[in-house]
Amino acid sequence: MLTNAAVKIPSEAERRASSNDDADARIRRAVGDLHTPRAIVFWTDMVGSAIVGWAAFVIAAAAPMLSPTQVVASLVAALALYRGLCFTHEITHLQRRAVPGFETAWNVLFGVPLLLPSFTYVGVHQSHHSLSTYGTDADPEYLPFATSRRLIVVFAVQSSVLIPIVAAIRFLLLAPVGLVVPQFHRWLETYASSFSMNPAYRRVVPAQMARTMKRWEASTLVAWAIVVGLLYVGVVPWRALLAWYEILVVVSFLNTLRVLGAHDYDSDGAPLDRYGQLKDSIDTPGGPWTELWAPVGLRYHALHHYFPGIPYHNLGEAYRRIERDLPAALIYRESTSPSLRQSLTTLYAKAKIGRRSAVR
Repeated sequence: MLTNAAVKIPSEAERRASSNDDADARIRRAVGDLHTPRAIVFWTDMVGSAIVGWAAFVIAAAAPMLSPTQVVASLVAALALYRGLCFTHEITHLQRRAVPGFETAWNVLFGVPLLLPSFTYVGVHQSHHSLSTYGTDADPEYLPFATSRRLIVVFAVQSSVLIPIVAAIRFLLLAPVGLVVPQFHRWLETYASSFSMNPAYRRVVPAQMARTMKRWEASTLVAWAIVVGLLYVGVVPWRALLAWYEILVVVSFLNTLRVLGAHDYDSDGAPLDRYGQLKDSIDTPGGPWTELWAPVGLRYHALHHYFPGIPYHNLGEAYRRIERDLPAALIYRESTSPSLRQSLTTLYAKAKIGRRSAVR
């Protein structure tokens, strides 16, 4: 005797999940060969940025204030040094054996002279990718910008103007105290050793990282003591300090715009899964000029959240493969913005009415 078996019809959510899983498998196959960093690209790019950036800085520091030479050289220095600084993002995802010595060289060329050693980001940025902390109070790189225009404006102004000053206080005034007073250094580790925009973030520092911090703090103090000595005897003009500050303000401003255009900032404070992170993140492929404000692969921010292990020099190829080979309805494509201006305008408009989500 035949009976009619009950047939379960998948819900819309189940169909969507199944479609996402299929797409996920296809994406992984499409970019599976793009996870290996090329050391020659890393070294050439970083060293080239340092040469251009510091050469332009020397010209800017020597030129008359506000002269065309000084203005142009300062802009070139800011763009090149900004690109070099952004390699700290790659360092957080890079296995040391893949490009030996890279982090140390980066600290010498950028971290120490710009007062942002790699430990301020390494061990911190990972919390921005974690499924348990992204978009929460434990995320160092997330604030609810989608709910407050005031927060957007205050963050933009403070980040652009104050970061160089705060960095100088942290590493030239407070670091010496921390090196001789262990209890104070532990306070610095928790509250003042993270390149973080979230004031609620509290860092937990393992013993090995604490030792690394102290080594680079001491190295920074020695290097800057030499600089101050050269300033004092007149070998280096005092206006070089003003040029340093001006250039870092431009660098901080560019990075602030990039950060504001990197996410929708729609999280309600609860953890998000990989698809939630993807949907809340933004790619801005743009044109060649996009490399000026989002260098070293940072224009592909959503793709990076989906595949944090793909090195920056392969993200463009990964993006093109996904765009070419996968369905137009894929959730991934919803994370692409036509421009930084569009992303910033949408975020600001969304914040006016204080709602958590809007259609880009």
